[in-house]
Amino acid sequence: MLGAIEAGGTKFVCAVSDGDFSSIDRIIIPTQEPADTMAGVYAFFQQYAITALGVGCFGPIDLDPGSSMYGFIRSTPKLAWRDFNILGAIRDRFNIPIAFNTDVNVAAYGELQRGAAARGINSCIYITVGTGIGGGVIIDKHIINAVNHPELGHISVKRYPTDSFAGSCPYHKDCLEGLAAGPSLAERCQGDPRHLPANHALWHMEAYYLAQAIVNYTLVLSPDKIIIGGGVMQQPRLMAMIKKSFMEQMNGYVNIKDVDNYIVSPQLKNDAAIIGGLIMAQELVGNGNCHRAPAERRSLSHDG
Repeated sequence: MLGAIEAGGTKFVCAVSDGDFSSIDRIIIPTQEPADTMAGVYAFFQQYAITALGVGCFGPIDLDPGSSMYGFIRSTPKLAWRDFNILGAIRDRFNIPIAFNTDVNVAAYGELQRGAAARGINSCIYITVGTGIGGGVIIDKHIINAVNHPELGHISVKRYPTDSFAGSCPYHKDCLEGLAAGPSLAERCQGDPRHLPANHALWHMEAYYLAQAIVNYTLVLSPDKIIIGGGVMQQPRLMAMIKKSFMEQMNGYVNIKDVDNYIVSPQLKNDAAIIGGLIMAQELVGNGNCHRAPAERRSLSHDG
């Protein structure tokens, strides 16, 4: 039995699965104070004989094994979780192998192995645009981490010509996240941006910023595929607008032969980080058979 945790700023998704990921049992726990949230995590997994666990966590997190803060959540705006040793807390409770990385890196790995980048692809970037903007990077089928993990949402971008918004990032104000994440859209329109019409000028501005970021990622990392999801991307026509703006801003410098197959939506949808975590857990223990748990199950959304 394998386990996975998608530890997000809004909710924790905990899941168990058999070895082929064909069925799953899961629970969603609201992200509250660490003690309350982790109590729910422990209670769920204590029902199962899991052999390994894959954890994708919101950040920033310390991924340097040589650091005294390895496994800690660091400078998050969620103050109760700042400098919380989430990996240590899980290790103390479960004496099993644990794979640990950012939620977006784990989601990127899931998409590479079983999702939008699973067919003959060696590298991809996974971007999520919602309450914040995060990104995971896979190069030559390996997650990219060094002393710090990539922070694709906090890059500097050129301003849209008519944009005077100060930016909403508490650290950088007008970085990509500060200009294009969900809270900035809500503040700009003084309400819920989902209620704006699909051709509203704000969506053209949003497409410009996200396309500009994808141009930068393309020039620096040259991935085989860009996967972009998250709540903001549920807006109709936004993907098409991003692709159009991307091609305009790239201006033929890099030959992208088929932008529709280069910039794509997540195939695993909301299961990307969970499937990525299960795959990482499986890799820790090999591909041996895992026993099913006698519990209610539902299918995962993936291509086998």
